[in-house]
Amino acid sequence: MFSLKNKHAVITGGGSGIGRAISVLFAKQGATVHIIELNADAAAQTIKEIEGAGGTAFGYTADISKQEQVLDVFKQAGRIDILVNNAGIAHVGNLEGTTEADLDRIYNVNIKGAYNALYAAIPGMKANGGGVILNMASIAAWVGIADRFAYSMSKGAVMAMSLSVARDYLADNIRCNSISPARVHTPFVDGFIAKNYTGREDEIFEKLSKSQPIGRMGKPEEVAALALYLCSDEAGFITGCDYPIDGGFIKLNN
Repeated sequence: MFSLKNKHAVITGGGSGIGRAISVLFAKQGATVHIIELNADAAAQTIKEIEGAGGTAFGYTADISKQEQVLDVFKQAGRIDILVNNAGIAHVGNLEGTTEADLDRIYNVNIKGAYNALYAAIPGMKANGGGVILNMASIAAWVGIADRFAYSMSKGAVMAMSLSVARDYLADNIRCNSISPARVHTPFVDGFIAKNYTGREDEIFEKLSKSQPIGRMGKPEEVAALALYLCSDEAGFITGCDYPIDGGFIKLNN
């Protein structure tokens, strides 16, 4: 089950965190993985891990906010069966703490970047008789989270785009879903805590962990496992859905 043999998958932001875990797992399941990553060194590390385990992967250094660069990557990659729109950035601040530049930065990566990959992928999927798209949303699209105005806006847009794509391309055999993680323990989280809470790292890590009712942060590998299912043939009856993976955050945080 859950084989991706003979599938070609594009994964944006595949150099670290959740994107890296998805890239490694998809390659393990037989997919040829194409990583779009702004950080060439990070992509190289993921590719090294994949190739060390006998998998196949290619890396492309590109800024997903630049449509011409994204289109060029897809042209180089050739046939694509799966797109995982994972790349994204964060911003901490309420409305008054969000400048126009902050909003533009979040929009360009989290919304326009996802759009650019969708725009590049769908024509080829239509020509090939179908495909699967998975977009990375967030619990911030579901519930109000303090000081996440711009980030929440962007992830709400990602969820809405997923529904539109799922509806518009039913007849083309293209499935589109999204995942909404709560806090996942990635290098970004460690860096954020170290930068903003120097000397209080352990305290803040425990506090953030316990904000999930289950009592801990998620693991990148757990998100990757859900991504694998949704992108596999076994999920062929699923489209137009968002899947929270949140340790009970949305429903149990009373």
